[in-house]
Amino acid sequence: MIAASGLRWILSLMFAVPLLYGVWRMVLPASGAAERADHALHAAMGALMIAMSWPWGMELPALPQVVLFSVGGLWFLAAAPFRTGDGARSRAVLAALPHGLMMGAMAWMVAAMASSGAMSGDSDAAGAHDMAGMDMSGGSGLAVMSLTGTGPRVVAVLLAVVLGGLGLSWLTRALDGIREKDTAGEREQPEDSAELEAAGAGAALSPACHAAMALGMAIMCALLV
Repeated sequence: MIAASGLRWILSLMFAVPLLYGVWRMVLPASGAAERADHALHAAMGALMIAMSWPWGMELPALPQVVLFSVGGLWFLAAAPFRTGDGARSRAVLAALPHGLMMGAMAWMVAAMASSGAMSGDSDAAGAHDMAGMDMSGGSGLAVMSLTGTGPRVVAVLLAVVLGGLGLSWLTRALDGIREKDTAGEREQPEDSAELEAAGAGAALSPACHAAMALGMAIMCALLV
């Protein structure tokens, strides 16, 4: 999907961050069953977004990916009311919405490319000819394909804007977590520093990984326009 090799590697590294984080959290003994499902979906998204950045990723079957991420989006939204913890149910639902949106965006991207014949192992998809709904010339020079219909292009633009906003929001939270850890470390006793370091890293790592995923997906959506 990405024509520029440098951009392929940059996006692959961005998506590798949530992939590795998801696998790590998935195998931690302290993780519950619901957490493992969450992190497994995030890891799968990271892996398949890496694949989507490379030409060989277009050979992967589209239908299982669409089903996986559609179910994943429903999972985050349906499970949210049961994850209230000490907070309100509405807050749990709001916290799950970005994750459900990213799953839905992933399903839409795969479906959009599959409907054009650019995926599902179609060997002719890598050719130079155009197909319905998809321009294989990639006018930007960065992507090998772009959407041609007005509706799909509007959806791609909206997703790029929303995902970019989510990514920047998560990035801000990650930076705030690091700053709060540093501030707290200056006030605590030396023997508490290791515990504070671990807590601060945990508070920053999760939103940083989500930011990498969201910003990478925003770039991918923008390249479809």
